[in-house]
Amino acid sequence: MRTDELAARGVALRVATWNIHGGIGRDRRYDPARIVGVLRELNADVVALQEVASLAEHGDLLPLLRRELGFVVVAGPTRASKGDDYGNALLSRYPVERVVQVDLSVQVREPRGAIDAMLMVGERRLRVLSTHLGLRPYERRQQVQQVLAMIDAADGVPVVIMGDLNEWFLWGRALRRLHADFHPRPAPATFPSRCPLLALDRIWIRPAHYLRGVAPHRSPRARVASDHLPLVADIALPPLA
Repeated sequence: MRTDELAARGVALRVATWNIHGGIGRDRRYDPARIVGVLRELNADVVALQEVASLAEHGDLLPLLRRELGFVVVAGPTRASKGDDYGNALLSRYPVERVVQVDLSVQVREPRGAIDAMLMVGERRLRVLSTHLGLRPYERRQQVQQVLAMIDAADGVPVVIMGDLNEWFLWGRALRRLHADFHPRPAPATFPSRCPLLALDRIWIRPAHYLRGVAPHRSPRARVASDHLPLVADIALPPLA
């Protein structure tokens, strides 16, 4: 099919977010092959990962994901020391046009950050922000305010925000701010993975009507591989005008 014909068609894609708990499962085993197996099950085009640990004694997880799954891999470490990098990562089957590493750290609290990436989905641009917010409500309020301020001038490019928001309260201020800008989205429980009760992991897209569905991935392997279940969303980008 010619390029102009492809451009006239809409694009369906799948995105996912998953806190992988450093690659350590509920059985307390570090098992990168199990992480790869769950990612294969998701069959997602773009994946936001949190709590990605690259430990010297275990080797580096991200090159394994690149090699085994063929993703473009963007690392977003928030804590680095000798032999130990820890933080976020973004995996994409689409080319990554540009990346900005955003510092969301709040003084005296654990370092936090976001990956702000522009992807090329055919001839379309898709902006993806992958993050892991703080444990304290005042941290999350500041961090959400900072993220939303970054995307005020998105110039009509569709925006996906996804990650572990650590928001325990249904009507927490951080969620209310995101709902105001991105509209309320389905929020299935993903934590703890054995018997999910809390919707800590979230996916939003703007425009909101591009979202076709959101669901946790509940396979037996996923229930053991981390303390969070992956959250998966299907998105439909419209044809180019």
